[in-house]
Amino acid sequence: MDVSEFRQFARAAVDYVADYLENIRDRPVLPSVEPGYLQELIPREAPQKPEKWQDILADIERVIMPGITHWQSPHFHAYFPAANSYPAIVGEILNTGIACLGFNWAASPACTELEVIVMDWLAKMLGLPKEFLACSGGSGGGVIQGSASESTLVALLAARECRVRKLREEHSDWDAGVIKAKLVAYSSDQSNSSVEKAGVLGSVTLRLLPSDDKCRLRGATLQEAIRSDREKGLIPFYVVATLGTTGTCAFDCLDELGPICNMEGLWMHVDAAYAGSAFICPENRHFMNGLQFADSFCFNPHKWLLVNFECSAMWVKNSSHLVEAFDVDRIYLRHKNQGLAPDYRHWQIPLARRFRSLKLWMVLRSYGVQGLQDYIRHQITLAREFEDLVRGDHRFRVVTEGVLGLVCFRLKGPDQLTKRLHERLMARKKIYVIAATFQDKYIIRFVVCSRVTESRDIAFAWEEIRTEANHVLSDSIDHEARMPPYKKQHATVKAPVSNNIIGPKMNRAHDFESENVPVTKKSRFVHEDMDLRIEVSKETLLPSYSNGMALISTNSNEVKMGHDSSSAVTLIQAEALVLDNSSIKEVQIKRRVGQFLMS
Repeated sequence: MDVSEFRQFARAAVDYVADYLENIRDRPVLPSVEPGYLQELIPREAPQKPEKWQDILADIERVIMPGITHWQSPHFHAYFPAANSYPAIVGEILNTGIACLGFNWAASPACTELEVIVMDWLAKMLGLPKEFLACSGGSGGGVIQGSASESTLVALLAARECRVRKLREEHSDWDAGVIKAKLVAYSSDQSNSSVEKAGVLGSVTLRLLPSDDKCRLRGATLQEAIRSDREKGLIPFYVVATLGTTGTCAFDCLDELGPICNMEGLWMHVDAAYAGSAFICPENRHFMNGLQFADSFCFNPHKWLLVNFECSAMWVKNSSHLVEAFDVDRIYLRHKNQGLAPDYRHWQIPLARRFRSLKLWMVLRSYGVQGLQDYIRHQITLAREFEDLVRGDHRFRVVTEGVLGLVCFRLKGPDQLTKRLHERLMARKKIYVIAATFQDKYIIRFVVCSRVTESRDIAFAWEEIRTEANHVLSDSIDHEARMPPYKKQHATVKAPVSNNIIGPKMNRAHDFESENVPVTKKSRFVHEDMDLRIEVSKETLLPSYSNGMALISTNSNEVKMGHDSSSAVTLIQAEALVLDNSSIKEVQIKRRVGQFLMS
């Protein structure tokens, strides 16, 4: 291919990408292919002679696009965003065209120096402690890694070597291998899988500590783990704290963990892969209170800051720890200006590195700080729009506080309902969402991901979810109605306590045989967030139907359930009762199917 043909091919490819992104809303977000589909479309062997670029480009649409999950689609709401923008694409084109390998300053001075500058820009945008900046005059600085996984591993290896070196200085007769075998690291049970993998690759024990009821790692939990492991003769050395967990976007308590790490001599690495982009907005910086205690910090501009993959920004307070851990100084890698600028080969796992800072520079200049802040705020607003829609439907429950661009929700009732809903959504391929668990409950995660997502896309997604929920609940009612008659079956369940009391006094239900239920306290109400399901029939499944809202008589020896509607309803299953008591109580609920009518 000569330069003239390259110009034609490249222009056609740019037009194709522009058309693809402009019309991506019209494509199904998920592919409809099975494993091995490409084997039937692509020859078994490479061509012996050159093919025309027109035919190659045509095959992108013919054979590649049918198997693509469209991460840039406004109907993509899974995982976290895979950022992209036109300036980033241009930066990537220039990067691959220049094709330099900036493993040290001499290999390509601009590659190194631009990275130092834009990483300081970015640190200032986020409001990071000045110790992380190269321009601070200290030993801190930033580096662009390929992913947060690499950042976590690099920090772990640096922390490991730092601890081994220090202990051998204090105990010269100690063997490095014996020390490493006793090292133990910590993170939350909500941290990303890459944290656990870093422990495997670093050949150290990594303990996943239990999070609290808000999915946060607390200081007391860490302190107890350190105490326990030291009693066993182990050597705690490294902690990964997460700001914005993958499952629910929870934030570990840095202001509790940090002082403990400093006091105990542990390296604290902070992983803010997704949430870090939001810190360019001052109103979100409270999430990183306590960051001043961290030794290293990373986030992924390629998740939410409109820079395409790969671009993981990592900062350290003391870069000498990285250099000492990764310094392999062969003669062919030396140059006369060593020490005057970073040699980034000492800050990472590979030797060679791409000119990643170029696309970050393009994005920061093209959007400006205000433009990026507006983008983040707009996406958060869209997430709150979706959250309001979920909260407005009595059949659903938002299970965690809505944070940034993520909303976690489920259908009220058994896990099976939410699971069926998710399965139906995946089968239809209109939107893409993934499942998770929260407090042992099956939930669905909804994330605002695409750069082009608008309010109409939020409305589209909600209509799809709402419609499929109608089918799931309708099918559930039909299934329960076909159950055999009640035969001495019961379940013991627990329910939380609420101070909410359901208001107006209701008439006693007709055609409903009361069942005696053993209780220790007088029952006053059923909380609307309980997993109590009182389903209406298909014909009366209306928005006004108050799912899960029922009255219980104040007779402590008997529980009667009513419904705040004049419609005929079916009592499908009572899963929990809330007692008028300050603590959770166990209640036995007999299961039956019956009809009752409120007059």
